[in-house]
Amino acid sequence: MKTKKIALYGLLTAVALLLSYLEAQLPAFVAIPGIKLGLTNLVVLVALYRMGSGAALGINAVRILLAALLFGSGASLAFSAAGGILSTLVMIGLKKTGRFRVIPVSIAGGVAHNVGQILAAMVLLGNEKLAWTLAVLWFSGMIAGAVIGLLGGLLCRRLQAIADRGGPGA
Repeated sequence: MKTKKIALYGLLTAVALLLSYLEAQLPAFVAIPGIKLGLTNLVVLVALYRMGSGAALGINAVRILLAALLFGSGASLAFSAAGGILSTLVMIGLKKTGRFRVIPVSIAGGVAHNVGQILAAMVLLGNEKLAWTLAVLWFSGMIAGAVIGLLGGLLCRRLQAIADRGGPGA
């Protein structure tokens, strides 16, 4: 792997890790745990559209592991891995069909993230009654996914314009 590519992977992983930490510091907006904007998904989405599926999955996996080691726990690793990896795989699958634009792909990723986390909670806690939260988290995942998808689409277009002009990363 070329040095420039390794540096880019490291930079995107660091940005995702920073966004993960910042989001963890924000107070919950509602009474149901798990409702967040999903800022790290912005990095994963940009990596998916600018660098490919392997980069998106790798960056997200490393970010999840580092976040758990630096400021998380075993439980946070399980929840983040279940949500983050499922989300990334769903986004990769939808993008590969060529039938969806960035915003719907991001919305599906947001919903999949919440589904993955609730499934992990149900397994780890042995409580299938947690499934009721999926209705609220499904809706919040759609809203957060739309916001992140809009920002991700704008960022991807801006990065493409820079590359087209022969700027950084061209």
